[in-house]
Amino acid sequence: MEFDVAILGGGSAGYAAASTAQSYGAKVAIVDPGPLGGLCILRGCMPTKTILRSSDIISLMRRAKEFGLLPVEPGADLAAINDRKNQLIGEFTDYRVGQLKDARFTLIEEKAEFISANEIQVGSKNLKADKFIIATGSVIAHYPIPGLKETGFVTSDDVLTMRESPESLIVLGAGAVAVELAQFFLRIGTKVTLIQRSGHILSQGDGDLARPVEDRFREEGMDLYTGTKIIKAARENERSAIYFEQDGKENRVEAETILQALGRRPNIDGLNLQAAGVETDKGRVTVDSEMRTSRENIFAVGDVNGIHEVVHIAIQQGEIAGFNACHPDKLKQVDDRLKATVVFTDPAVASVGLSEKECKAANRDYLAASHPFSDHGKSMCLGETHGHVKILCDPVTGEIIGGHIVGPEAGELIHEIITLMHFHGTVRDLMTIPHYHPTLAEILTYPAEELAEKIK
Repeated sequence: MEFDVAILGGGSAGYAAASTAQSYGAKVAIVDPGPLGGLCILRGCMPTKTILRSSDIISLMRRAKEFGLLPVEPGADLAAINDRKNQLIGEFTDYRVGQLKDARFTLIEEKAEFISANEIQVGSKNLKADKFIIATGSVIAHYPIPGLKETGFVTSDDVLTMRESPESLIVLGAGAVAVELAQFFLRIGTKVTLIQRSGHILSQGDGDLARPVEDRFREEGMDLYTGTKIIKAARENERSAIYFEQDGKENRVEAETILQALGRRPNIDGLNLQAAGVETDKGRVTVDSEMRTSRENIFAVGDVNGIHEVVHIAIQQGEIAGFNACHPDKLKQVDDRLKATVVFTDPAVASVGLSEKECKAANRDYLAASHPFSDHGKSMCLGETHGHVKILCDPVTGEIIGGHIVGPEAGELIHEIITLMHFHGTVRDLMTIPHYHPTLAEILTYPAEELAEKIK
């Protein structure tokens, strides 16, 4: 078996790479041991957002009296929630599998292992290719917490197959997956305790974006501990316990179940990257801006390189790698100026471009201004007043270099900032663009106006 380009992994990044390379005339193989579909469809973005819709609705139902409606006592059925999710994910998966099995590609449902930089073993056969693109995604990471393995825990993968919700739950971690699932269980009736090592949840971003989410969590009844150090886990009296330090004191919490949501790691086990001369750093496949690894003919895209673990970036990287594999004389680079993230909590958190934390670390001059949803007409009408919007701009030109929203529909609103930044728009542009009243989007004009007055 000989090909121009062989893609290892058929998820979002892998399919984008395969489709792009084939469009330029390459003979393409996709090697994926299955189950086919990729993380986003099977265990990531789509299934989690499907179940979060159920917890959002039950939260609104509990607020009926606030809006002049007769109060209700809603209940949740986790089995039914996951049944709805399974039906939708089945449809999404069927569509992706159909794409992978298209006659444009050769799909090989086997594990891949490098023999050299130009050859892999797939099952009992060898496959040769001029170029390889590694797109094997990520898997649950396990951390050496004393006693945790013996105590037992569930992961985000397990949650998507659960038929009954636990009476109580300890969530370890406070990244996007952890906080989304913590609020999901809280809202469907589980007593939730969240333990985070850093000083605030969502620690990679600015602290002011995390605080409104923390406030909402506590209002809804979550026990939230930040700035901690986990000592050990233990199984005591048929319950799961976590011992941890906070402010110099030892604490103990217990629950029916522990959700280990401390993160994921690149899925490189069994690839034998050493045989191909592909270098890694802390388990991540190292790449340059052209998505090339330490071997010029081998690329790595998506979660496996650990640069920015979100789907649209993975697709962008896949398209760049697919192009570069076919055009070695005019390589393209991935531009991360518009890197964006959305966390689908309530309030939601969305960001694009640079954060204040990143500007300070790089000694980059900037101006910043924000405006709270609690002082905005449409959000007050909706009863959604947690959070704020924040704009960062260049202090000389006024060009927007970062946008951050924590509040209602943040994941939708952030696209106005993404669009402006795509065209290198300024705060004056944002201020002068007409905005319909009353809408959530018009809140973005308030910090823009404040910043425009500061630009000489």
